[in-house]
Amino acid sequence: MWCGMPQDPSPPLASPAPEACPTPSPTPRPPEGDGRTGPGMLRLATASLAGTAIEFYDFFVYGTAAALVLGPLFFPPFSPLAGTLAAFGTFGVGFLARPLGSAVFGHIGDRYGRRPVLLASLLLTGLATVAVGCVPSYGSIGMAAPVLLLLLRFLQGLGLGGEWGGAVLLTAEHAPERRRGLWSSFPQMGPAVGFLLANGLMLGLSASLTDAQFSSWGWRVPFWAAGVLALAGLWLRHSVEETPQFRALAASDRRAEAPLAEVFRGHWRLLLLTGGALAVGYAVFYAVTTWSLAYATEHLAVNRTTMLACIMVAVAIKGLVTPLIAMLGDRYGRRPLCLAGCALCAVWMFPLVALLRTADPLLMTVGFTGALLGMVTMFSVVAAYLPELYAPRIRCTGAAVGYNLGGVLGGALTPIVATALADGSGPPWGVGLYLTGIALVSLVCFALLPETGPAAVRKRTAAGRGTETGAAEVAAPG
Repeated sequence: MWCGMPQDPSPPLASPAPEACPTPSPTPRPPEGDGRTGPGMLRLATASLAGTAIEFYDFFVYGTAAALVLGPLFFPPFSPLAGTLAAFGTFGVGFLARPLGSAVFGHIGDRYGRRPVLLASLLLTGLATVAVGCVPSYGSIGMAAPVLLLLLRFLQGLGLGGEWGGAVLLTAEHAPERRRGLWSSFPQMGPAVGFLLANGLMLGLSASLTDAQFSSWGWRVPFWAAGVLALAGLWLRHSVEETPQFRALAASDRRAEAPLAEVFRGHWRLLLLTGGALAVGYAVFYAVTTWSLAYATEHLAVNRTTMLACIMVAVAIKGLVTPLIAMLGDRYGRRPLCLAGCALCAVWMFPLVALLRTADPLLMTVGFTGALLGMVTMFSVVAAYLPELYAPRIRCTGAAVGYNLGGVLGGALTPIVATALADGSGPPWGVGLYLTGIALVSLVCFALLPETGPAAVRKRTAAGRGTETGAAEVAAPG
């Protein structure tokens, strides 16, 4: 850290190197974790995983419904293409709400604790999802139907924007340093579990009901099921303990008064870099799970049950390899894996389009799996990486806003842009070009971020490098 720069009394999650400028009376550091291992840490990580899976179930079930039925039900005056675009537009509103949710819940997490965020975000998302299943169609209440849909999707995004920061910090701030990547990867398995739950239920209903039954009421069942899942998640999380780092901050009364203002004022460049870096992960995931579903059923005449099955196999593989890749991040560092994931995405997007175009279930599954393996190579480690970039007093806000900004840049627009680019009879090469471009932008952003893993911190310490890991290092390297 530069001499004369204000020093946060609470260091980042990764153990920083000694300060270059000696201080007369150093402030005691908050604990890096409570040293939990075995059953105690597993219980915390499982609670984090369960809640994240339920929240993402709520978010994904809307995406699948948008690809399959929401267009004709809620936007019937439009053409089929315009109806799909409008449905994906309401899907994108959820992403626009996520940074706002991360700011609101991040303030709560940095001021009042990580635990309240876990409960409030889950309750909000669950209620909004159940309400989506109760909204009458356009034929019953006219324009009020898409307006209500838009509002509820916004509330879904608001809740999910707060969920990730609280769930990740629950594990990251309790975990021992050398296994922080592994334990922090449990919430990152939540999206895969939530997707499989949502689409498994959709797949079962689609296979067992007629098209008329599915369009009339079958698609609503997964939304109603969200209420039961939310209650189960609240029960799992009600006994979760506050993290040791926040307890230390509260005891010393060093919490940030206005975390969001502090993040924007001092770390705006870090926010932009993390948002741009994570954009490709969102873009690839929703191109595979949402856009390809709509494209194959509408343009290639692939049965929706077949498409859901292909996508679910790829997502299941993604979920299984997540903790394995996270362990590599603990050993070799976060940033190298993020760079490798971006590179893999960049070279795989055109093969993805070509394999999708074949309409062969096996080849499409290979294409989806390759794309999601590139995405998960970076997303397995970001749950440890992003919190390590911020000091504890602003960590919940900074990490969550940066993460969800990537969702806006990569997830909100991808189904809309891809649907527009794929309009026509030929292969949608424009979609491959679009995704490759996002991957290259994310690659550059990751290249500009510092490494925060334990090995890198120890190396800086051994070299006598006097810079604090995290946002300060990005803003003022060396």
